[in-house]
This record gives sequence, C-alpha cells and structure tokens, in this order.
Amino acid sequence: MAEQMNPYDVLGVSKDASDDEIKKAYRKLSKKYHPDLNHEPGAEKKFKEVNEAYEILSDPQKKAQYDQFGSTGQQGFGGAGNGYGDFGGFNGFGGSGFEDIFGSFFGGGGQSRSQNAPRQGRDLQYEMHLTFEEAIFGKKTEIEYTREATCKACHGTGAKPGTSPVTCSKCNGRGFIQVERQTPLGRMMTQQECDVCHGTGKEIKEKCPTCHGTGRISEKHAVEVTVPAGVEDGNQMRLQGQGEAGYNGGPYGDLFIIFDVAPSKTFKRDGSEIYLDQPISFVQATLGAEIPVKTVYGDVKLNIPAGTQTGTTFRLKGKGAPKLRGSGNGDEKVTVHIQTPKKLNKKQKEALKMFAEASNEKVSEGFFDKLKEKF
Repeated sequence: MAEQMNPYDVLGVSKDASDDEIKKAYRKLSKKYHPDLNHEPGAEKKFKEVNEAYEILSDPQKKAQYDQFGSTGQQGFGGAGNGYGDFGGFNGFGGSGFEDIFGSFFGGGGQSRSQNAPRQGRDLQYEMHLTFEEAIFGKKTEIEYTREATCKACHGTGAKPGTSPVTCSKCNGRGFIQVERQTPLGRMMTQQECDVCHGTGKEIKEKCPTCHGTGRISEKHAVEVTVPAGVEDGNQMRLQGQGEAGYNGGPYGDLFIIFDVAPSKTFKRDGSEIYLDQPISFVQATLGAEIPVKTVYGDVKLNIPAGTQTGTTFRLKGKGAPKLRGSGNGDEKVTVHIQTPKKLNKKQKEALKMFAEASNEKVSEGFFDKLKEKF
C-alpha cells in the first residue's frame, strides 16, 4: 500500500473511533476481502491494505505516530514485516491463514492441515447436447475436452527427468513456515504456506522442460460415453477419474456430464410419459375409426370409438420413454382434438344440412348463399 494512503479511510472509520469500532470495521472488511472467500480481482490487494491499516490503528504507538506525522516511518502502512505481504496459496476454509486469523469468527481450531498431503484434482463439467430421440434410446459416443493432466515426462514430480525433488531448505519439508501476525487478539504466531516450495515440502533444483516444474500439462482428452436410455434434460452423469490431475500424487477428479435435450416438434415428455396431440375429423369422432398414430417407436393403430369427444385422452401402454430408475417403459398419452373443416364442397354441405335436418338442428346459411339468393 502506498505511504500516503489513510488507514482511517481504508477501514472506513473516523479519527475519534474507539478501539471496538476499529476492530469491528477490521473484522467486517477482512472477512469481506479475504481471498479464501472473495475471488474477485483486487480482493487480495484490498485484504492486505485492510490488515496493514489495522496494524497501525490497533497499535497505540503507531497510531499516535501516524496521527502526528501522517506516517509510521516504515514502508507502506505496516512495513511488510508482519507477514501480511505474502499469502502464498489459499486452499479454501481448510487453509492455515484462514483458520488462524478467523478462528474467533467461525470457531475454527487453528490447526493447519498438511499442505503437501495428496489432494484430489478438480472436477470438470461437460455439456452434451442430445436430440429428443437420442435421449429416449441412449447412444454411445466419444467426447473430447481439455484438462490438466499429470506430466508424462516427469511423472508429476516437476523435476527434470533423471533428477528428483529435494527436501525444501526453508521449511525442512513441512510445506509451511511460522510467521508473526497482528490479529484482533494481538500478535500471534501463525502458519503460512512456504514461499519456496509452495506447500509441497519439496524443492526442485532442475525443472522439467515439458511442464516447467509444475508436474502438470494441459492436454486434449477423449473418453467414450454411454448415454443411458431415458435421460432427461438437466440430468447429469459422473465419470470417475476423468477430471483434472490431482496434487502431490492425489487422484484425478471426476467429470460431470450435463445433458441438454432438444425439444421435439411432435411430442412432449414428462419423465417416462410421452404426450401427443392428435387431430381427428368430425366424422371419425362421430362414427368411430381406426387411425395411425405416431410414437417414438414408429406408427401404431389407435381405435377411436364412435361418439368420441374432443379432448379425450387414450393411453398407449409401453410406448413412452424408458424408466431411468426402474424397469420397463412409460406410456404414451394421445389426446384427440376434433378439427372443424374451413372449406366444404357442395356434397359435404348437402350432407351436413341433411344431418342437421335429421337432428332438428337450426343452422345459419353461409354469407355467399345469402348473397346468391338476393341476385
């Protein structure tokens, strides 16, 4: 932090703020910007500023010196000698820095987990697009994606082939070092990831030319996927060990395939049930008929009883989708809708008029028929 920065402005408190007000502001801001919780750009820098500001305002001597001279006479706010200048790697809520500094907020124990212990690699996601029919019947396919894999040249050690990593000279293989830090409870000794070995406990003298010492490379990876019959939009499938390479000899992560199923122009689906809207004519509904009906397995014959009303639903047993969790198939439900013809020829009109007369029904004559009579 630049020397001219004002610690009161950084913490958002006034010059006459009490110790409790300063501590409360510090806790709020340090929690907000801690890199374990905030991954936005600039959060780590802001976190350092907040800690340096608090180091001044929580120390009566430094606070008095700043109030009188506008400076503590050290580099930045706190002179970077408090250990806040180097945070190393952040490893989620299990990281030593988070637990030591924020144990009072979250009830953490303050015990650092081993930074050089084997850790599983990162899980990955892959979105697979399927047609409506592919989701019904399933399929086998090969997918390709990019992932971080173990370097084959050095077998993940990061060392040049023929050489091996040595015990870190700074942390003696522990992966962390002890630093003194200013906390809301006063100065405390905390653990911090070693800046030489970055928590591995091993120091690489000659780096692998393939992975440049990381032990990992980016590669295109292909895997065969068997899509089960009956998957639905939004379902996911886990492929164990197909994610990214682990750390310190840990296992690969997993690959989660998310299915994106396109809608059908003909059918609708709800679970294992498939729905179809089927138009029929007035005559078919009145006299009854046997009509062809579409299913995902091909056309079948459906018997329409005489006197069927519009909106009636028929069930085609076993013509639905396979049950993903269970055996057998669902059903297809066919809802019929009687269509009213928009145009009739002369014979059709005469037949309907005769039907109306036989039924003692009154019908209005068409506009053109009325117009013809006038002339």
